[in-house]
Amino acid sequence: MIIVAGHLRVAEGERDQYLEAVAEVTAQARQAPGCHDFVQSADPLDPERIVIYERWESDEALLAFRTSGSEEPGSPAVPDVLDADVSKYRISAVESP
Repeated sequence: MIIVAGHLRVAEGERDQYLEAVAEVTAQARQAPGCHDFVQSADPLDPERIVIYERWESDEALLAFRTSGSEEPGSPAVPDVLDADVSKYRISAVESP
């Protein structure tokens, strides 16, 4: 199991535009083989912060998705990411909480 988690930072006032521009990516990821969860969401306290959480069956599934897309003509412009702190975690066991 692979988890990708962290956050991105965009300019104040551009977070909603960023999330709207990548909404289709979320829809595509959730349909991708090996994707268990995928979300990019607004931080409830920081207007510049976007929370990232992805859960994948394997490195191969993650890589297949990451290399599958291409930007569609007419896609909304994605605001610049000013900072990112995102990491990939390898999970060796899963338990109920």
